[in-house]
Amino acid sequence: MNFNYRTKWRRVFGLSATFLIALFLTVSCKKKDSSLGADLLDPNHLLNSAQIDTFSLKTYTVEEDSVITDNPVFAVLGSYNDPKFGTFNANFYTQFRLSGLNPNFGDVTTITIDSTILGLEYASTYGDMSSQKLEVFELTESMYLDSTYYSFSTLARSSKNLVQPGFEDFIPKPTAVTVIGEDTVDTQLRIRLKNILAQKLINEATSGGVNFSTNDLFLNYFKGLHVRVNNGNQASGEGGILYFNLNDPLSKMTIYYTQAGVQKKFDFLINSECADFNHVDINNSGKPIQTVIQDTISGQKEFYAQAFKNRAVVRIPGIGSIPVKAIIHKAELIFPVQYQTNSKYLPSSELSVSVRIDDVLSGVGVIGYYDNFKKQYTMDVKNYLQAYVSGQISTKELILSPRFFVNSAERIVFNGPNTINKKKPQLIITYTEF
Repeated sequence: MNFNYRTKWRRVFGLSATFLIALFLTVSCKKKDSSLGADLLDPNHLLNSAQIDTFSLKTYTVEEDSVITDNPVFAVLGSYNDPKFGTFNANFYTQFRLSGLNPNFGDVTTITIDSTILGLEYASTYGDMSSQKLEVFELTESMYLDSTYYSFSTLARSSKNLVQPGFEDFIPKPTAVTVIGEDTVDTQLRIRLKNILAQKLINEATSGGVNFSTNDLFLNYFKGLHVRVNNGNQASGEGGILYFNLNDPLSKMTIYYTQAGVQKKFDFLINSECADFNHVDINNSGKPIQTVIQDTISGQKEFYAQAFKNRAVVRIPGIGSIPVKAIIHKAELIFPVQYQTNSKYLPSSELSVSVRIDDVLSGVGVIGYYDNFKKQYTMDVKNYLQAYVSGQISTKELILSPRFFVNSAERIVFNGPNTINKKKPQLIITYTEF
């Protein structure tokens, strides 16, 4: 899954820092022959004539000014308190659409509302699956599919929590079996809402008005819901985040009711025609990541990336010395991370690599994959380096981010070049000059 985000960057200034990085250069004698077939040279022959050079690099972390979060792949919900990153609190806003226009509820006086359920299909989870406290509010401000929403965006809403008393506290069970009626379905979080909401919707549908005659009119009448948690102060290392697939047909709000002894239901759908967005509050105050953001020299020991807010930066000044006629055969960038096995907060399984050009972040088609055994990311940056050498790209900075930057709560602690840990970042390049 590829993402292209519009971003505004806050530049981070500070003292420069350097570290030694092994750069294995394989250089053949200059010749006038065509470079066709250079990639087919025997790699063993190339490595036998390798030599080592030393380049200075900088590693640090930058903070995003704004992150667009509308129409996300996953809705995120929950909170946690990370010892190195601080607090992370995620919630979301979404619209609903009618499963059928002008629903016929018959004689309202014969209806008994059994329950009102907001079902959210789990996509994944992150962190500690301890108890959390739910809150759901009806929106009083409209949202629009063609509008842009950011991680800091909010909408006006009612102050009344719609979660049925006694159902606010829950323990996430993303691997449990979910049974609806007689059907076993993909695992869901099923939030019990107060029946007053169902009664309001049914009354409006049977009032003789037009609000249920089209989806546009309905969206103006029922503007949607804000779903959040209210977990209070969590201890360091406590909490987790839930990811939901809102575009799955089973993610919806359902009114279950009985009429004249017959059990019935009516669905309010969440789909690609609904506007939705994630809202995330992150507080890094007093944590190691804040130190690195404010003082780049600290990033030489360790540096960070965090979904929704912070990206890691690697500057490689020395690549300017690679000959302009070089053919890059291999370029492997390795970044060890700090992660203890069985820790609650895992590094992202995939790392996206981008460059910043004119304050716009652009992917370079590179994905770093996490090796849990080696505790490191390895990425092939051959195409990026070849583009730099040939003059297609001028920046010497690579931007590292969790791949699902606006759809997850992942965070990464990278070893810097001056780390006290055994493994340090490494760049290994093999090229031929023609």
